[in-house]
Amino acid sequence: MDKLCIRGQNPLRGEVAISGSKNAAVAIIPAALLANDVVTLENVPHIADVANLVSIMRDMHVQVDYLDEHTLRIDSRNMVNDCANSEGVRKMRASYYLLGVLLGRFKHARVAFPGGCDFGVRPIDLHVKGFEALGASVTTKAIIEMKATELLGTNIFLDFASVGATINIMLAAVLAHGTTVIENAAKEPHVVDTASFLNSMGADVKGAGTDTIRIRGVRRLHGSEYAIIPDQIEAGTYMVASAVTGGDIKITNVIPRHLDSISAKLREIGIRIREEDDAIRVIGGGRLKPTKVKTLPYPGFPTDMQPQMMVLLSMVNGTSMINESVTDNRFRYVEQLQKMGANIDVEGHIAIIEGVDRLSGSEVAATDLRAGAAMVLAGLAAEGTTYVTNINYIDRGYEGMVDKLKLLGADIERTGGSDPVLRVIKDHAG
Repeated sequence: MDKLCIRGQNPLRGEVAISGSKNAAVAIIPAALLANDVVTLENVPHIADVANLVSIMRDMHVQVDYLDEHTLRIDSRNMVNDCANSEGVRKMRASYYLLGVLLGRFKHARVAFPGGCDFGVRPIDLHVKGFEALGASVTTKAIIEMKATELLGTNIFLDFASVGATINIMLAAVLAHGTTVIENAAKEPHVVDTASFLNSMGADVKGAGTDTIRIRGVRRLHGSEYAIIPDQIEAGTYMVASAVTGGDIKITNVIPRHLDSISAKLREIGIRIREEDDAIRVIGGGRLKPTKVKTLPYPGFPTDMQPQMMVLLSMVNGTSMINESVTDNRFRYVEQLQKMGANIDVEGHIAIIEGVDRLSGSEVAATDLRAGAAMVLAGLAAEGTTYVTNINYIDRGYEGMVDKLKLLGADIERTGGSDPVLRVIKDHAG
Protein backbone atom coordinates (compact mmCIF):
# COMPACT_ATOMS: atom_id res chain seq x y z
CA MET A 1 0.00 0.00 0.00
CA ASP A 2 1.24 3.50 -0.87
CA LYS A 3 2.42 5.72 1.96
CA LEU A 4 4.06 9.11 2.37
CA CYS A 5 7.51 9.57 3.87
CA ILE A 6 8.04 13.08 5.27
CA ARG A 7 11.20 14.48 6.82
CA GLY A 8 10.04 17.52 8.71
CA GLN A 9 11.10 20.96 9.88
CA ASN A 10 11.80 22.47 6.46
CA PRO A 11 10.17 25.93 6.26
CA LEU A 12 8.02 25.97 3.12
CA ARG A 13 8.62 28.87 0.75
CA GLY A 14 7.49 29.78 -2.73
CA GLU A 15 4.27 29.84 -4.71
CA VAL A 16 1.53 27.23 -5.06
CA ALA A 17 -1.51 27.30 -7.38
CA ILE A 18 -4.82 26.03 -6.01
CA SER A 19 -6.86 23.55 -8.07
CA GLY A 20 -10.58 23.57 -8.74
CA SER A 21 -12.91 23.00 -5.82
CA LYS A 22 -13.52 19.35 -4.94
CA ASN A 23 -16.83 20.13 -3.27
CA ALA A 24 -18.05 22.13 -6.27
CA ALA A 25 -16.79 19.63 -8.84
CA VAL A 26 -18.57 16.63 -7.31
CA ALA A 27 -21.87 18.52 -7.53
CA ILE A 28 -21.36 20.26 -10.89
CA ILE A 29 -20.20 17.17 -12.79
CA PRO A 30 -23.43 15.25 -12.05
CA ALA A 31 -25.44 18.44 -12.62
CA ALA A 32 -24.17 18.47 -16.22
CA LEU A 33 -26.38 15.42 -16.85
CA LEU A 34 -29.51 17.56 -16.45
CA ALA A 35 -28.91 19.21 -19.83
CA ASN A 36 -29.29 16.25 -22.23
CA ASP A 37 -26.61 18.09 -24.20
CA VAL A 38 -22.86 18.71 -24.30
CA VAL A 39 -21.18 20.50 -21.37
CA THR A 40 -17.53 21.55 -21.06
CA LEU A 41 -16.13 22.04 -17.57
CA GLU A 42 -12.82 23.79 -16.91
CA ASN A 43 -10.65 23.95 -13.78
CA VAL A 44 -11.69 20.39 -12.85
CA PRO A 45 -9.38 18.99 -10.15
CA HIS A 46 -7.70 15.67 -10.98
CA ILE A 47 -8.62 13.86 -7.78
CA ALA A 48 -9.96 10.40 -7.03
CA ASP A 49 -13.54 11.56 -6.42
CA VAL A 50 -13.69 13.12 -9.89
CA ALA A 51 -12.16 10.03 -11.51
CA ASN A 52 -14.76 7.92 -9.70
CA LEU A 53 -17.63 10.12 -10.94
CA VAL A 54 -16.33 9.85 -14.49
CA SER A 55 -16.32 6.05 -14.18
CA ILE A 56 -19.89 6.03 -12.82
CA MET A 57 -21.14 8.22 -15.67
CA ARG A 58 -19.40 6.15 -18.34
CA ASP A 59 -21.20 3.10 -16.95
CA MET A 60 -24.40 5.07 -17.58
CA HIS A 61 -23.41 5.51 -21.26
CA VAL A 62 -22.42 9.15 -20.80
CA GLN A 63 -19.53 10.11 -23.06
CA VAL A 64 -16.91 11.81 -20.92
CA ASP A 65 -13.63 12.97 -22.44
CA TYR A 66 -10.64 14.72 -20.90
CA LEU A 67 -9.71 17.54 -23.27
CA ASP A 68 -6.72 18.14 -20.98
CA GLU A 69 -5.89 17.35 -17.34
CA HIS A 70 -8.38 19.92 -16.04
CA THR A 71 -11.08 20.08 -18.74
CA LEU A 72 -13.95 17.64 -19.13
CA ARG A 73 -16.36 17.34 -22.04
CA ILE A 74 -19.59 15.63 -20.95
CA ASP A 75 -22.14 14.43 -23.54
CA SER A 76 -25.20 12.90 -21.84
CA ARG A 77 -27.51 12.66 -24.86
CA ASN A 78 -27.34 8.86 -24.88
CA MET A 79 -27.24 8.23 -21.13
CA VAL A 80 -29.24 5.49 -19.45
CA ASN A 81 -31.04 6.02 -16.15
CA ASP A 82 -29.44 3.37 -13.98
CA CYS A 83 -26.58 3.61 -11.51
CA ALA A 84 -28.15 1.64 -8.68
CA ASN A 85 -25.58 -1.13 -8.60
CA SER A 86 -22.49 0.88 -9.41
CA GLU A 87 -19.62 0.09 -7.04
CA GLY A 88 -18.34 3.64 -7.59
CA VAL A 89 -21.49 5.08 -5.99
CA ARG A 90 -20.62 3.31 -2.75
CA LYS A 91 -17.15 4.87 -2.68
CA MET A 92 -18.14 8.50 -2.19
CA ARG A 93 -20.66 10.51 -0.22
CA ALA A 94 -21.30 13.03 -3.01
CA SER A 95 -22.70 10.33 -5.30
CA TYR A 96 -26.04 11.22 -3.70
CA TYR A 97 -26.22 14.17 -6.11
CA LEU A 98 -27.15 11.62 -8.77
CA LEU A 99 -30.47 11.28 -6.92
CA GLY A 100 -31.46 14.88 -7.56
CA VAL A 101 -30.14 14.81 -11.12
CA LEU A 102 -31.91 11.61 -12.18
CA LEU A 103 -35.14 12.58 -10.43
CA GLY A 104 -35.06 15.96 -12.13
CA ARG A 105 -34.31 14.65 -15.61
CA PHE A 106 -36.20 11.32 -15.68
CA LYS A 107 -38.61 11.60 -12.71
CA HIS A 108 -37.21 8.24 -11.62
CA ALA A 109 -33.97 7.39 -9.82
CA ARG A 110 -32.38 4.19 -8.50
CA VAL A 111 -29.09 4.84 -6.71
CA ALA A 112 -27.05 2.77 -4.26
CA PHE A 113 -26.42 4.18 -0.81
CA PRO A 114 -23.43 6.58 -0.91
CA GLY A 115 -20.11 5.93 0.83
CA GLY A 116 -17.19 8.28 1.52
CA CYS A 117 -15.36 9.22 4.72
CA ASP A 118 -16.70 7.50 7.83
CA PHE A 119 -17.92 10.12 10.30
CA GLY A 120 -20.57 7.86 11.79
CA VAL A 121 -24.25 8.03 10.89
CA ARG A 122 -24.93 10.77 8.35
CA PRO A 123 -28.50 10.30 7.18
CA ILE A 124 -29.89 11.85 4.02
CA ASP A 125 -33.30 12.49 5.57
CA LEU A 126 -33.28 16.17 4.61
CA HIS A 127 -32.66 15.20 0.98
CA VAL A 128 -35.57 12.76 1.12
CA LYS A 129 -37.78 15.38 2.79
CA GLY A 130 -37.06 17.76 -0.08
CA PHE A 131 -37.69 15.19 -2.81
CA GLU A 132 -40.97 14.15 -1.21
CA ALA A 133 -42.06 17.78 -0.93
CA LEU A 134 -41.48 18.11 -4.69
CA GLY A 135 -43.83 15.17 -5.27
CA ALA A 136 -41.60 12.10 -5.35
CA SER A 137 -42.28 8.82 -3.58
CA VAL A 138 -39.10 7.50 -1.93
CA THR A 139 -38.20 4.00 -0.75
CA THR A 140 -34.91 3.22 0.98
CA LYS A 141 -34.23 -0.50 1.25
CA ALA A 142 -31.30 -2.18 -0.53
CA ILE A 143 -31.07 0.92 -2.73
CA ILE A 144 -32.67 4.37 -2.81
CA GLU A 145 -35.49 4.52 -5.34
CA MET A 146 -37.61 7.56 -6.18
CA LYS A 147 -40.50 8.06 -8.58
CA ALA A 148 -42.69 11.01 -9.54
CA THR A 149 -45.34 11.57 -12.18
CA GLU A 150 -44.45 15.25 -12.07
CA LEU A 151 -42.28 17.42 -9.85
CA LEU A 152 -44.08 20.49 -8.52
CA GLY A 153 -42.43 23.53 -6.98
CA THR A 154 -43.05 24.10 -3.29
CA ASN A 155 -41.64 25.71 -0.13
CA ILE A 156 -39.05 23.61 1.71
CA PHE A 157 -37.60 24.55 5.10
CA LEU A 158 -34.40 22.72 6.05
CA ASP A 159 -34.05 21.82 9.73
CA PHE A 160 -30.39 22.81 9.45
CA ALA A 161 -28.36 24.39 6.67
CA SER A 162 -27.27 21.17 4.97
CA VAL A 163 -25.01 21.71 1.97
CA GLY A 164 -25.87 18.34 0.41
CA ALA A 165 -29.62 18.75 0.82
CA THR A 166 -29.54 22.34 -0.48
CA ILE A 167 -27.71 21.32 -3.65
CA ASN A 168 -29.69 18.13 -4.20
CA ILE A 169 -33.03 19.93 -3.93
CA MET A 170 -31.77 22.58 -6.37
CA LEU A 171 -30.80 19.84 -8.85
CA ALA A 172 -34.23 18.23 -8.71
CA ALA A 173 -36.14 21.53 -8.75
CA VAL A 174 -34.61 23.24 -11.81
CA LEU A 175 -36.80 21.13 -14.15
CA ALA A 176 -39.87 21.04 -11.86
CA HIS A 177 -43.11 22.81 -12.69
CA GLY A 178 -43.50 26.07 -10.75
CA THR A 179 -41.31 27.75 -8.17
CA THR A 180 -39.40 26.04 -5.36
CA VAL A 181 -38.22 28.02 -2.34
CA ILE A 182 -35.52 26.55 -0.07
CA GLU A 183 -35.42 28.28 3.32
CA ASN A 184 -32.52 27.97 5.77
CA ALA A 185 -30.38 27.05 2.77
CA ALA A 186 -26.64 26.46 3.03
CA LYS A 187 -24.49 29.37 1.84
CA GLU A 188 -21.13 27.70 1.10
CA PRO A 189 -19.19 28.84 -1.99
CA HIS A 190 -19.79 25.51 -3.75
CA VAL A 191 -23.56 25.95 -3.30
CA VAL A 192 -23.26 29.30 -5.10
CA ASP A 193 -21.01 27.79 -7.78
CA THR A 194 -23.46 24.97 -8.46
CA ALA A 195 -26.30 27.49 -8.80
CA SER A 196 -24.20 29.61 -11.17
CA PHE A 197 -23.47 26.55 -13.30
CA LEU A 198 -27.15 25.60 -13.44
CA ASN A 199 -27.96 29.14 -14.55
CA SER A 200 -25.31 28.89 -17.28
CA MET A 201 -27.37 25.98 -18.69
CA GLY A 202 -30.57 28.03 -18.64
CA ALA A 203 -31.89 27.39 -15.13
CA ASP A 204 -33.50 30.17 -13.09
CA VAL A 205 -31.93 30.02 -9.62
CA LYS A 206 -31.81 33.15 -7.46
CA GLY A 207 -30.58 33.78 -3.93
CA ALA A 208 -27.74 31.24 -3.74
CA GLY A 209 -25.38 32.42 -1.01
CA THR A 210 -28.28 33.65 1.15
CA ASP A 211 -30.68 31.88 3.53
CA THR A 212 -33.38 31.65 0.86
CA ILE A 213 -32.96 30.19 -2.63
CA ARG A 214 -35.72 30.48 -5.24
CA ILE A 215 -35.78 28.13 -8.22
CA ARG A 216 -38.25 28.76 -11.01
CA GLY A 217 -38.53 25.55 -12.98
CA VAL A 218 -37.77 25.60 -16.72
CA ARG A 219 -38.75 23.10 -19.42
CA ARG A 220 -35.22 22.13 -20.39
CA LEU A 221 -31.55 23.00 -19.97
CA HIS A 222 -28.90 23.41 -22.65
CA GLY A 223 -25.17 22.81 -22.95
CA SER A 224 -22.66 25.21 -21.47
CA GLU A 225 -18.99 25.99 -20.88
CA TYR A 226 -18.14 26.69 -17.25
CA ALA A 227 -15.06 27.06 -15.01
CA ILE A 228 -15.22 25.66 -11.47
CA ILE A 229 -14.17 27.92 -8.57
CA PRO A 230 -10.86 27.41 -6.70
CA ASP A 231 -10.80 25.02 -3.75
CA GLN A 232 -11.32 26.89 -0.48
CA ILE A 233 -10.15 23.96 1.68
CA GLU A 234 -7.05 23.18 -0.36
CA ALA A 235 -6.09 26.86 -0.08
CA GLY A 236 -6.70 26.80 3.68
CA THR A 237 -4.56 23.68 4.02
CA TYR A 238 -1.57 25.39 2.38
CA MET A 239 -2.16 28.46 4.53
CA VAL A 240 -1.76 26.27 7.62
CA ALA A 241 1.22 24.49 6.02
CA SER A 242 3.02 27.83 5.92
CA ALA A 243 2.06 28.55 9.52
CA VAL A 244 3.15 25.19 10.99
CA THR A 245 6.54 25.23 9.23
CA GLY A 246 7.34 28.91 9.82
CA GLY A 247 7.27 29.36 6.07
CA ASP A 248 6.34 32.03 3.55
CA ILE A 249 3.92 30.83 0.86
CA LYS A 250 2.08 32.78 -1.82
CA ILE A 251 -1.10 30.88 -2.64
CA THR A 252 -2.51 31.74 -6.07
CA ASN A 253 -5.78 31.06 -7.92
CA VAL A 254 -7.89 31.75 -4.84
CA ILE A 255 -10.90 33.87 -3.94
CA PRO A 256 -9.68 35.59 -0.73
CA ARG A 257 -13.18 36.32 0.63
CA HIS A 258 -13.89 32.58 0.67
CA LEU A 259 -10.97 32.30 3.11
CA ASP A 260 -12.03 35.10 5.48
CA SER A 261 -12.81 32.87 8.47
CA ILE A 262 -9.52 30.98 8.09
CA SER A 263 -7.50 34.17 7.63
CA ALA A 264 -9.16 35.78 10.65
CA LYS A 265 -8.33 32.85 12.93
CA LEU A 266 -4.72 32.63 11.70
CA ARG A 267 -4.27 36.37 12.28
CA GLU A 268 -5.69 35.94 15.77
CA ILE A 269 -3.01 33.33 16.46
CA GLY A 270 -0.28 35.65 15.18
CA ILE A 271 0.27 34.58 11.56
CA ARG A 272 0.86 37.39 9.05
CA ILE A 273 -1.42 37.37 5.99
CA ARG A 274 -1.39 39.62 2.94
CA GLU A 275 -4.24 39.50 0.43
CA GLU A 276 -4.22 40.30 -3.28
CA ASP A 277 -6.98 40.11 -5.90
CA ASP A 278 -6.59 36.36 -6.55
CA ALA A 279 -3.77 35.39 -4.21
CA ILE A 280 -2.95 35.31 -0.53
CA ARG A 281 0.48 35.28 1.14
CA VAL A 282 0.92 33.56 4.51
CA ILE A 283 4.04 34.21 6.58
CA GLY A 284 4.70 31.95 9.54
CA GLY A 285 7.12 32.32 12.43
CA GLY A 286 7.10 34.67 15.39
CA ARG A 287 5.33 34.34 18.70
CA LEU A 288 1.96 32.60 18.40
CA LYS A 289 -0.99 32.77 20.78
CA PRO A 290 -3.55 30.09 21.70
CA THR A 291 -7.14 30.58 20.66
CA LYS A 292 -10.64 29.08 20.56
CA VAL A 293 -12.18 27.71 17.35
CA LYS A 294 -15.78 26.73 16.74
CA THR A 295 -16.71 25.13 13.44
CA LEU A 296 -19.84 26.57 11.83
CA PRO A 297 -21.60 26.59 8.46
CA TYR A 298 -20.25 29.16 5.99
CA PRO A 299 -19.27 31.95 6.51
CA GLY A 300 -18.08 30.47 9.82
CA PHE A 301 -14.91 28.43 10.29
CA PRO A 302 -15.22 25.30 8.11
CA THR A 303 -15.33 21.84 9.65
CA ASP A 304 -13.11 20.65 6.79
CA MET A 305 -10.30 22.86 8.19
CA GLN A 306 -10.65 21.70 11.79
CA PRO A 307 -8.02 18.90 11.72
CA GLN A 308 -5.45 21.14 10.02
CA MET A 309 -6.00 23.86 12.62
CA MET A 310 -5.61 21.26 15.37
CA VAL A 311 -2.07 20.55 14.15
CA LEU A 312 -1.13 24.22 14.38
CA LEU A 313 -2.70 24.72 17.81
CA SER A 314 -0.94 21.61 19.15
CA MET A 315 2.34 23.53 18.76
CA VAL A 316 1.18 26.90 20.14
CA ASN A 317 2.17 27.49 23.76
CA GLY A 318 -0.82 27.70 26.08
CA THR A 319 -4.30 26.21 26.08
CA SER A 320 -6.49 26.24 22.98
CA MET A 321 -9.95 24.79 22.41
CA ILE A 322 -11.80 23.48 19.36
CA ASN A 323 -15.58 23.03 19.41
CA GLU A 324 -16.71 20.78 16.54
CA SER A 325 -20.35 21.73 16.08
CA VAL A 326 -20.89 20.51 12.50
CA THR A 327 -19.70 16.91 12.02
CA ASP A 328 -19.89 13.96 14.40
CA ASN A 329 -16.84 11.76 15.08
CA ARG A 330 -14.44 14.23 13.46
CA PHE A 331 -11.92 13.89 16.30
CA ARG A 332 -11.07 10.26 15.47
CA TYR A 333 -7.70 11.38 14.08
CA VAL A 334 -6.59 12.84 17.44
CA GLU A 335 -5.08 9.52 18.49
CA GLN A 336 -2.75 9.77 15.50
CA LEU A 337 -1.53 13.22 16.55
CA GLN A 338 -1.01 11.95 20.07
CA LYS A 339 1.43 9.39 18.67
CA MET A 340 3.51 12.38 17.55
CA GLY A 341 3.48 13.94 21.02
CA ALA A 342 0.45 16.23 20.80
CA ASN A 343 -1.30 16.90 24.12
CA ILE A 344 -5.00 16.82 23.26
CA ASP A 345 -7.96 15.85 25.45
CA VAL A 346 -11.32 15.20 23.77
CA GLU A 347 -14.66 15.33 25.58
CA GLY A 348 -17.59 14.90 23.20
CA HIS A 349 -17.53 17.76 20.69
CA ILE A 350 -14.79 19.68 22.53
CA ALA A 351 -11.02 19.26 22.21
CA ILE A 352 -8.67 20.94 24.70
CA ILE A 353 -5.15 21.39 23.33
CA GLU A 354 -2.11 22.08 25.48
CA GLY A 355 0.64 23.27 23.16
CA VAL A 356 3.92 21.34 23.10
CA ASP A 357 7.38 22.53 22.01
CA ARG A 358 7.59 20.07 19.14
CA LEU A 359 5.98 17.09 17.45
CA SER A 360 8.04 13.97 16.76
CA GLY A 361 7.97 11.84 13.64
CA SER A 362 5.97 8.61 13.81
CA GLU A 363 3.89 6.28 11.62
CA VAL A 364 0.35 7.60 11.47
CA ALA A 365 -2.75 6.82 9.43
CA ALA A 366 -5.16 9.07 7.57
CA THR A 367 -8.58 8.33 9.07
CA ASP A 368 -10.42 10.49 6.52
CA LEU A 369 -9.68 13.05 3.81
CA ARG A 370 -9.03 16.14 5.93
CA ALA A 371 -7.41 14.15 8.72
CA GLY A 372 -5.02 12.84 6.07
CA ALA A 373 -4.08 16.40 5.17
CA ALA A 374 -3.57 17.12 8.88
CA MET A 375 -1.17 14.17 9.22
CA VAL A 376 0.87 15.56 6.32
CA LEU A 377 1.01 18.99 7.99
CA ALA A 378 2.08 17.37 11.26
CA GLY A 379 4.83 15.49 9.44
CA LEU A 380 6.05 18.69 7.79
CA ALA A 381 6.33 20.36 11.21
CA ALA A 382 7.67 17.40 13.18
CA GLU A 383 11.20 16.56 14.17
CA GLY A 384 12.40 13.43 12.39
CA THR A 385 10.58 11.24 9.86
CA THR A 386 6.85 10.67 9.61
CA TYR A 387 5.12 7.96 7.58
CA VAL A 388 1.49 8.52 6.59
CA THR A 389 -0.59 5.50 5.55
CA ASN A 390 -4.13 5.22 4.10
CA ILE A 391 -3.26 8.01 1.67
CA ASN A 392 -6.06 6.95 -0.67
CA TYR A 393 -8.12 9.36 1.45
CA ILE A 394 -5.81 12.23 0.49
CA ASP A 395 -6.10 11.29 -3.21
CA ARG A 396 -9.86 11.83 -2.92
CA GLY A 397 -9.55 15.59 -2.49
CA TYR A 398 -6.03 16.98 -3.00
CA GLU A 399 -4.58 17.28 -6.47
CA GLY A 400 -0.86 16.53 -6.70
CA MET A 401 -0.17 17.28 -3.03
CA VAL A 402 3.27 15.66 -3.04
CA ASP A 403 4.47 17.55 -6.10
CA LYS A 404 3.09 20.86 -4.85
CA LEU A 405 4.78 20.44 -1.47
CA LYS A 406 8.08 19.50 -3.09
CA LEU A 407 8.01 22.73 -5.10
CA LEU A 408 7.69 24.57 -1.79
CA GLY A 409 10.76 22.81 -0.37
CA ALA A 410 9.21 19.90 1.51
CA ASP A 411 11.18 16.66 1.89
CA ILE A 412 8.33 14.29 1.00
CA GLU A 413 8.14 11.12 -1.07
CA ARG A 414 5.34 8.79 -2.10
CA THR A 415 6.14 5.11 -2.10
CA GLY A 416 4.51 2.88 -4.70
CA GLY A 417 4.89 5.16 -7.73
CA SER A 418 3.37 8.35 -9.10
CA ASP A 419 -0.05 9.84 -8.40
CA PRO A 420 -2.51 7.08 -9.47
CA VAL A 421 -5.28 9.58 -10.22
CA LEU A 422 -3.10 11.47 -12.68
CA ARG A 423 -2.19 8.16 -14.36
CA VAL A 424 -5.88 7.34 -14.86
CA ILE A 425 -6.62 10.77 -16.33
CA LYS A 426 -3.64 10.61 -18.70
CA ASP A 427 -4.81 7.18 -19.88
CA HIS A 428 -8.21 8.64 -20.88
CA ALA A 429 -7.06 12.05 -22.17
CA GLY A 430 -7.61 12.65 -25.85
